[in-house]
Amino acid sequence: MRAIRKAMAGTESVQERLDDFVEAITEAMQVAVASIYLRRPSRELELSATQGLKKSAVHKTLMAPGEGLVGHVAQTARPLNLAEAPSHPLFSYRPETGEDKYHSFLGVPILRGGRTLGVLVVQSEDQRNFNEEEVEDLLTVAMVLAEILIDDERVGGKKGALKGITLAPTKPETFDGKSFADGLAEGVAHLHVPPVPPSDMLSENVATEQIRLEEGVTKLRASVDAMVSGEAAGLSRASKEIYETYRMFAYDRRWVQRLREAVQSGLTSEAAVERVRNEHRARLMKSPDPYMRARLHDLEDLANRLLRALSGENLGPGKKDIPQGAIIFARDLGPAELLDYDRDKLAGIVLEEGSHSSHTSIICRAIGVPLIGRAEGILDRIEIGDKVLLDAEQNQIHLRPVESKTAGFQLRMNIRGEVAKAYEAVKNRPAITKDNRHVSLQLNAGLLVDLPQLELAGADGIGLFRTEFQFMVSEFMPRLKDQTDLYLKALQAAGKRPVTFRTLDLGGDKILPYMDPVPEENPAIGWRAIRIGLDRPALLRYQCRALLAAAAGRHLRVMFPMVTTVDELIEARSLFDTEVKRASSLGKDLPHKIEVGVMLETPSLAWSVRAVCDHADFVSVGANDLMQFFFAADRDNIRVSDRYDPLHPASLSILRFIVDGCKQAGVPVSICGEIAGRPIEAVTLVALGFEALSMPVTGIGPVKAALLALDAEKLKELITPLITIDSRLPSVRDHVREFCMAEGIPV
Repeated sequence: MRAIRKAMAGTESVQERLDDFVEAITEAMQVAVASIYLRRPSRELELSATQGLKKSAVHKTLMAPGEGLVGHVAQTARPLNLAEAPSHPLFSYRPETGEDKYHSFLGVPILRGGRTLGVLVVQSEDQRNFNEEEVEDLLTVAMVLAEILIDDERVGGKKGALKGITLAPTKPETFDGKSFADGLAEGVAHLHVPPVPPSDMLSENVATEQIRLEEGVTKLRASVDAMVSGEAAGLSRASKEIYETYRMFAYDRRWVQRLREAVQSGLTSEAAVERVRNEHRARLMKSPDPYMRARLHDLEDLANRLLRALSGENLGPGKKDIPQGAIIFARDLGPAELLDYDRDKLAGIVLEEGSHSSHTSIICRAIGVPLIGRAEGILDRIEIGDKVLLDAEQNQIHLRPVESKTAGFQLRMNIRGEVAKAYEAVKNRPAITKDNRHVSLQLNAGLLVDLPQLELAGADGIGLFRTEFQFMVSEFMPRLKDQTDLYLKALQAAGKRPVTFRTLDLGGDKILPYMDPVPEENPAIGWRAIRIGLDRPALLRYQCRALLAAAAGRHLRVMFPMVTTVDELIEARSLFDTEVKRASSLGKDLPHKIEVGVMLETPSLAWSVRAVCDHADFVSVGANDLMQFFFAADRDNIRVSDRYDPLHPASLSILRFIVDGCKQAGVPVSICGEIAGRPIEAVTLVALGFEALSMPVTGIGPVKAALLALDAEKLKELITPLITIDSRLPSVRDHVREFCMAEGIPV
């Protein structure tokens, strides 16, 4: 590598750099021939530089895809090591190269991001196999060569051109992912590169290394302190708690002690970080729980930050320079790494991994940065500076889009802005249909950052407050006071508007960091939600106690999740009533009105809805879980989540059965979930008889606009004959859409 660096110093054109490269390889490896073959857009491999073969063959010798030994290496992306190459059945003789006298052959692919850019070949006159060390050396050199080639091509200009060979991806491509933070963004790609693993593993002086480690940890902690008191302080309390939890990691004595022990054993500080990082990986990656794996990313973030501190990098928030309108591409991104970028220049984020419950996703939703995750393989196809359209509405990323795609996307962005203004104009109007049905549009929430959206969106209340989020972002079980404070703030933010608290929906994909996960083959239908509450009654009662204390003198609405039988509802309500009696006996102030309901999420409870109404003050249909259980399709599995339509006649028939049962019993019924926040689905739900919808904040405006133009009775007359037991339709969606188009309903 030193020889290559020396040989290439001062060279300018791409061809000169390639020529110097092969010359340096022949000298360093003591071989007769070193050649570089690069892939053309036609997928042919062109001899682009050589030392040892005839120079006249350069840019003239072409190998068809898969042709010869070179083509085989490119096709398989694996090294080929031969002692007698001419006798191999794939050998392709090219007389213009003058390679007749060479016998041994070693070819390795030139790879970058999973793409084969070409092949690097060395040859010698004697018949021998190259040893493992030589193969590894050439693979390393090929990796460096790939970076040099791409860098040279990026520079562009006449000196960047190499006979029309284009190595970086240039064609438009579209990737599917999963939206973790809503929005549209147009910008340029910026690759987030974490620190490289250390090359020096063993320290020469343990005492000196100990000082380096302590200085690095001190610098790390100072940067995290500045982050919490600075940039993060401007976020909501709930979001700030994420960074305070991150600070707890940085000050964790066990973590620092493991680093010190590793350095004392003779490792460098960087190697110690990698060793402790690997220990965390080994422990946390065994967990089947996505939330636990998301916590691993916080620890990865912390390890990377310490490596940067050890390298002397400035760790101040917003210090990483990015172009205006940058869209960050990364395998994953920690919450602290997010704040390293200038928010004024940041347009969006694309991750190959990530999760909806990760701290980074929560922060992006809080600060309004669109985020798409689970975009598998996208890092192999992106280059710095590529134009990008990030569509977190339709879960797609468009790379290097054509002009017509960009124009259409910009139109959508403009429409989104205009539509937002239109929604603003009607946000204070009640959602009353043309046939005089009043529909309550409520908000799904779970963190304090969600609460200001009540006023901004003109929502009628909070139809679902997910209480488990407070438990998930905390390192320890929230104390009674902490729980009470959160619930009180939610009630205060809502004012006179109702807030419906859902008791803890833990288990499944939501395991607390301070709880041992219970291994289950099917966690979504395992020990979760009310089942945990009934088996651990102290946990449920503790939360009910906090809810009663927070709602003293106010209106309290509480509902229990994932109830499957009426007996479970009776038992859960009995525990709640016990807490009411306890508070009363202690002379504590009680809510002036208490309503206890159930979240109907299972088909078994749906068919028992009339019995449910004997014990519930209200019913809230949890459409997300109900639909996934009804269709046996995991809503988080992209392979099956799109295989059913919630407007299938069968699913609409069960929803109508629930509505009819509740209305006959005189029990209020609402529905929450993704379908409540989509206009076509929302107008259909209202036609079925639902008069309260709870949804993400982005759905309030579009749904209200649709309902204001809806004649619900007219739509009901249309769909009723379509959802009978004899229906053969795969969905009523097209019928509803045609109705909306004819009626001028914006969907």
